[in-house]
Amino acid sequence: MATHLLREIENLKREILALGAMAVATVRDATSALENRDQSLARNVIENDVKLDEMEVGIEENCLKILALHQPVASDLRFIIAILKMNSDLERVGDLVVNVAEHAAFLATQPPVDLSFDFGAMAYEAQRMLEKSLDSLVNVSGEGAREVLAGDDEIDAMNRQMYLIVQEATRAHPDQTESLIHLLSASQHLERIADHATNIAENVIYLTEGMIVRHRSEDYLRDRLNR
Repeated sequence: MATHLLREIENLKREILALGAMAVATVRDATSALENRDQSLARNVIENDVKLDEMEVGIEENCLKILALHQPVASDLRFIIAILKMNSDLERVGDLVVNVAEHAAFLATQPPVDLSFDFGAMAYEAQRMLEKSLDSLVNVSGEGAREVLAGDDEIDAMNRQMYLIVQEATRAHPDQTESLIHLLSASQHLERIADHATNIAENVIYLTEGMIVRHRSEDYLRDRLNR
């Protein structure tokens, strides 16, 4: 029984990492479509979302099967709970990526907007956070997960900067307001993708340390670790 459970858990880890890799790739493709005004790539991202959804459903079903058949306890139970939550976060990443791709598809049909904002840098940071959160799962590293949490402020700042840039641009170019709103929405979706990467990292900390860190201040967390 124990050997069978271990094999099921290893399969589950491979599945969640495959889902994560697909999510990272879709973030990259959707952002590329946005930056390069590539409507075809944007449509491809939207159409391929069904694959990510199917993987998410399969992982949830496997988690529930393991819970029913093996009734895991302690660290094994914690792992499955964490995977269920990560699975949900990755599915939401897929939904947000579709939103970015939809904005990209629309903007590809409009005149270009000259905006002093580096979407590539913001997208790279969102991808990096997502990849690092998954790496922390592979390496069972609470320290790596905490690095993801520390990086969330940077992408929040980028989103605030985008808001200010768009606010000023709409005053200067009111005829471009619709396109500017689409660009601002894309920025907000990237920020939300980073939030889901943070959620995954928080669940890795729960998995490795048994501590729920949501809504906890840094001072509180340091005090818990130093006890």
